Amino acid sequence: MQTIFGLLGGLAVFIYGMNMMSECLQKAAGEKMKTILGVLTKNPVMGVLAGALVTAVLQSSSATTVMVIGFVSAGLMSLPQAISVILGANIGTTMTAQLIAFKISDYIWMFVFIGFFMFFISKKEKVKSIGQTIFAFGLLFVGIETMSGVMKPLATSPIFTNLIAGVSQIPILGVLLGTVMTLVVQSSSATIAVLQSFAAQPAADGVSSAIGLAGAIPILLGDNIGTTITALMACIGQSRNAKRTAVAHSVFNIAGAAVFIWFVPVFAEFVRFISPKGNEVDVIARQIANAHMSFNILNTLIWLPLIPVMVKIVNFIVRGDEKQEEDKTAPLFIDSRMIAQPAAALHLATEEVKVMFENVKILLQDVKTSFITGDTEILKKADENGNWLGNISKELVDYMSALFAGGGLTEEMTAEAAGLMYVVNDVDKMRDRCMDISKISRDKIFNEYQFSEMAMEELDRCFEFVIKMMDMAKQLAKTQDKQEALELLDAKDKLRKMERKFNKNHVKRMKKNDCKPELTGAFSGILMNLDRIGTSCINIAEEVLDED
Repeated sequence: MQTIFGLLGGLAVFIYGMNMMSECLQKAAGEKMKTILGVLTKNPVMGVLAGALVTAVLQSSSATTVMVIGFVSAGLMSLPQAISVILGANIGTTMTAQLIAFKISDYIWMFVFIGFFMFFISKKEKVKSIGQTIFAFGLLFVGIETMSGVMKPLATSPIFTNLIAGVSQIPILGVLLGTVMTLVVQSSSATIAVLQSFAAQPAADGVSSAIGLAGAIPILLGDNIGTTITALMACIGQSRNAKRTAVAHSVFNIAGAAVFIWFVPVFAEFVRFISPKGNEVDVIARQIANAHMSFNILNTLIWLPLIPVMVKIVNFIVRGDEKQEEDKTAPLFIDSRMIAQPAAALHLATEEVKVMFENVKILLQDVKTSFITGDTEILKKADENGNWLGNISKELVDYMSALFAGGGLTEEMTAEAAGLMYVVNDVDKMRDRCMDISKISRDKIFNEYQFSEMAMEELDRCFEFVIKMMDMAKQLAKTQDKQEALELLDAKDKLRKMERKFNKNHVKRMKKNDCKPELTGAFSGILMNLDRIGTSCINIAEEVLDED
């Protein structure tokens, strides 16, 4: 029982440290994560590099794969691009095993203390994040040392050594063992750490490893297969292409394991050749790390020119037409499963806000058309669009709130997220005003109101001017240009003057009996709502001008 709980406790400390290091590295990387994500749309080689870099930061190929699945589901990434990123992610995840292979047992508590000290005394967020990263790095090795300590008796146990000997002689059993271990723990890095810790235990001669490299490689292959289950679970309820992305991750690792298992002795000799020389028990941890990295690099080199073949394979496994699955009531980009990766989550939220802004503009154009032409079908379409936008607005607010509550945002990300919330609020206000105009339009059509030609011309001019202001606000949100912000403020002054002038003109027309008094409420109501839409545009400009 002491051995079991020692192993489980050490594993718990290791996983906790790895997750903390991943979160802190994301905070320390901050905006650089966006730069890395920006190259995901390049050629396959760039996709592999980006996948490797992102995974090196996240310390988890599963996390990168889940993020890529979200991008594919949102339509921000094509299936071939996603596959190239996943190939790179499998390389990036090998960095954890390389770190673990370092012999730093004499310095573990130094890392823990320095990391804690930096976090405890510093007031700067970046320094605190670096301190937490160092602290978490120390915890990784605390967990490994704990596991190594409790495994020493196992290395000399006849029952256990006979069991390991059986696994070593039958590679498929090693693959199954590695797969099951990773399925249970949900982290290939953790199970490889356990493997490295056990393999570093000496056999009876005190020089050889308790399991040996040839016995460890099949388990390593199984670890790579088991890690794909996280991606398969993440794709449940996603688009077909998202499911294909997860399946591609599985095909990559399963196919690689199926090929390499036939060449374990040859592969083991290759790994020994590229690894440090010495007693097996002293170098086995590095050999396992090098085997892990070599497997994924060689597997990537095989599959990189065969990405079109991989696309055909996953399309055969997951059949169907992507277009048939579109849900017109759901958000296009945001996905609550992405909250754990703040940089990616913010990227998706920004894309969602862009779409929301564009659809509010379309809504206003449709409302204008229905008012002028009396077309009830366009009015119905506008109402459906307005209701959809209202739902998206609520979901965005919930999504951003969850992102804030997650605690993974840096100061820069927090400021960006707060700015997005302001934009969402203003865009939703624009939607409300459009829906108010829609009601006026419906009353006009139902009651067969007839506005004068001059009144319709004035309203048309106001509609077009506000649509132009919305375009300016959308451009401003992208460029953050202060000169454009000042131009938008000037446009708002012109809109206010137009509103006053046209209201006065309406009063004059009533005196001349050119306009009916009962239409005053509808006329001024439209002008008032257009003015409020203009005010929402101005709020975006003021947000830009307030930033120094």
